[in-house]
Amino acid sequence: MAKSDIKNRDDVFNLVTSFYEKVRKDIVLGPFFIDTIKDWDAHLQHLTTFWESSLFLKTKYYGDPLKAHVKVDAIHNNSITELHFGLWLNLWFQTIDELFEGDYAENAKRRARKMGSFLYLKIFEARNS
Repeated sequence: MAKSDIKNRDDVFNLVTSFYEKVRKDIVLGPFFIDTIKDWDAHLQHLTTFWESSLFLKTKYYGDPLKAHVKVDAIHNNSITELHFGLWLNLWFQTIDELFEGDYAENAKRRARKMGSFLYLKIFEARNS
């Protein structure tokens, strides 16, 4: 059975929800998210808006992912490493591959890779400022 591409907000929500189910169960990543996020329903909607905006360039996203990630790193004693971003990215790719295929699916992978690299570098910079 052929998979379809990511087409709309419902697809993005399905991706985000499925992905964070995996993240919460992950022995390494889970604690960062479980300790930080108190309202999962709101967080999933927020991230759906972020990814919808990133993929389709038509929805406005209001938030500061860099500030949020720097704060989480500080709360966890500057313990976020490239391993965490690698695990996050692998789960993201796995979830996309399970659910979708096509140009938007591949773009979601590219954007996540770029975002992960950017966030990791900026988190590291923030530790030294």
